[in-house]
Amino acid sequence: MKEKSPSIQDSLKPIVALCKRRGFIYPGSEIYGGFANTYSFGPYGVELKKNIKDLWWKFFVHGRRNMVGLDGPILLHPKTWAASGHVEGFNDALIDCKACKGRFRCDHLIEDALHKSADGMSLEQMTKEVQQHKIRCPKCGASDFTEARVFNLMFHTHMSKTGGNTDIAYLRPETAQAIFLDFKNVIDTMRVRVPFGIAQIGKAFRNEITPGNFVFRVIEFEQMEIEYFIHENEWKASFEEWLTSMHKWCQLIGLNSARIREKEHPKEQLSHYSKRTVDLTYDFPFGSSELYGLAYRTNFDLSRHAEFSGQSLEYTDPDTKEKFIPHVIEPTFGVERTLLALLCDAYDEEVLENGETRTVLHFAPTIAPVKVAVFPLMKKEPLVEKAEKIFKTLHHIWHAEYDESGAIGKRYRRQDELGTPFCITIDFDTLENDTVTLRDRDSMQQIRVPTNKLIEILSEKLNVGFYENQRITS
Repeated sequence: MKEKSPSIQDSLKPIVALCKRRGFIYPGSEIYGGFANTYSFGPYGVELKKNIKDLWWKFFVHGRRNMVGLDGPILLHPKTWAASGHVEGFNDALIDCKACKGRFRCDHLIEDALHKSADGMSLEQMTKEVQQHKIRCPKCGASDFTEARVFNLMFHTHMSKTGGNTDIAYLRPETAQAIFLDFKNVIDTMRVRVPFGIAQIGKAFRNEITPGNFVFRVIEFEQMEIEYFIHENEWKASFEEWLTSMHKWCQLIGLNSARIREKEHPKEQLSHYSKRTVDLTYDFPFGSSELYGLAYRTNFDLSRHAEFSGQSLEYTDPDTKEKFIPHVIEPTFGVERTLLALLCDAYDEEVLENGETRTVLHFAPTIAPVKVAVFPLMKKEPLVEKAEKIFKTLHHIWHAEYDESGAIGKRYRRQDELGTPFCITIDFDTLENDTVTLRDRDSMQQIRVPTNKLIEILSEKLNVGFYENQRITS
């Protein structure tokens, strides 16, 4: 029997090291000494991200009859952000250490030092907390801070060579606003009726004061977001249905439900546009933190854009002829946070019967970056010829790998670290009876299967769980 180590790691260090070593995630601009809180997703990381996004689209968009997609621009008209409240209200409380010049989010400083929530505190109240409790700088240990002040999180750029203030545009801090701006276009061009949703996957940018915890909080990230348009009297039932769907998504991608919790935002901590918000939090190695969010945005956004643009964004019910501005339920998912949670959940160091330790990623087959690996037992003909033939057949269907380098045990270990669910070995028995060894990553058990049944067997194993979860959106 093999013993499993604790599934929640004491720190992110083993995961960060694995990501760099095996081509999941690299530090950004590393040849220039790095560029803080930026990352490149390597060959396996980009496959994992793509699988997450493709499965999300299949589950939430193609799996529902009343969903359509959009790919809006990163740069939107500057009035967008005035209407949405971002210019005025998308701020954090910034505080500086006078000794080492370190910059911190004041609320995080208070929460980490005093173990109390700073939500709802004014700038003056936060400054008073820091001074009264003589909170120390996490970098240098000094207790000499500036007063807390407003820091807007939006990156801005200029749309012309003059660089004047009238030419300022913003990199979007969320994907939602592009959907609201094109709401009328979708109504006019698609046969959609309320309730319906518009989904989008895209980049967003936030000038975070203290990003960190690997890819959990970065300045450039991807969101998978839905704006689901409803009649006001439908919001409670719709909210609960979407909350259920989000839990089903977590099951589909293989996250341990024991590490996922619901966190209801108290009224005093709600965003300016929200009437109800529930976060799904995940127990990361650094603590329980927001993974996904579900908000009832009322009709705030469409109403504000109608006001600022002078355009009518009313919807007319084709049956009752009632005119109204739809309300919105917004489920939002961070791609990088999903990927990090999956890595934390899947990472394990197992002590085997022979005393050897193997590092393995227990990815669900639905999101694993490599689905199957093919090995000839030895680098000899005709084993190589047969293995190449099987690999080419499978590679047309799934992302597969071919490996003939080193001992078979080492090749298994390499694929374990990548989270590859299945490995196929072609040996001399294959040449005799046209069967291969199919090895399961998690149990390490091996069975013989006919080569002409491989596609059928793998199809069933790699899609396990998808269609059961898909039923809820039918």
